[in-house]
Amino acid sequence: MQPMPHQLMGYDRAITMFSPDGRLLQVEYAKKTVKQGSTAVGMVCSDGVLLVTDKRIIEKLIVPESVEKIFQIDDHVGATASGILSDARVLIERAQLRAQQHRVTYDSPIDILTIVKDVCALKQICTQSAGLRPFGVSLLFAGMDSKGPVLFETDPTGIFFQFKATAIGEGEAEVQAILDKEYKSDTTIEEGLKICIKALLKVLDKTFSVERIDAAYIKSDEKKFKKLTRDKLEKMFREVKKK
Repeated sequence: MQPMPHQLMGYDRAITMFSPDGRLLQVEYAKKTVKQGSTAVGMVCSDGVLLVTDKRIIEKLIVPESVEKIFQIDDHVGATASGILSDARVLIERAQLRAQQHRVTYDSPIDILTIVKDVCALKQICTQSAGLRPFGVSLLFAGMDSKGPVLFETDPTGIFFQFKATAIGEGEAEVQAILDKEYKSDTTIEEGLKICIKALLKVLDKTFSVERIDAAYIKSDEKKFKKLTRDKLEKMFREVKKK
């Protein structure tokens, strides 16, 4: 890490202090934390929406099934994260509670954008309040709304964007380059899963294995969050490795 320029020293001590060139350094550090997190990919497909992530299991004695990287928010919404996962759990539980409250109050499923805005509002507060630190995590929210499958990314600043396909975490730029090249609007969930596994195999280290993959999808016609089974993932993994 290069030494910090003298003129910036001190401006990274407080979250509320802008540097002379208009930067909030603590927020920038939080975004760097996300880039060191495990890789997560989201994709809007012709028949639904897909989330695929690397569990980054490096200890041999860890039980792979005990590591959760994709979370169900409601029947029609799922989310995954990259960065500090303990930060992510706080935001995930907030989103789950918000979805439950909406369903009880209005007897209807919550709109994905409402959840995204609520989470981003809390993230933004943590960029301008003394005594706090930014959430060191980016989240991908995927689900079904009235117009069909949607995918949103939120970052530590509290900003959000809607994507057709995107990646966060380790190797973000390399995975995004693969998505830019291979993603098409008529890509199915099964084809999208193959693209994601191919990208993870290419970008991550040689020890990457099927045990490290967590994946979930929501089909347009069912509108139900479902995790991919280990057998299905192993079959896909073998098919991709053969090519």
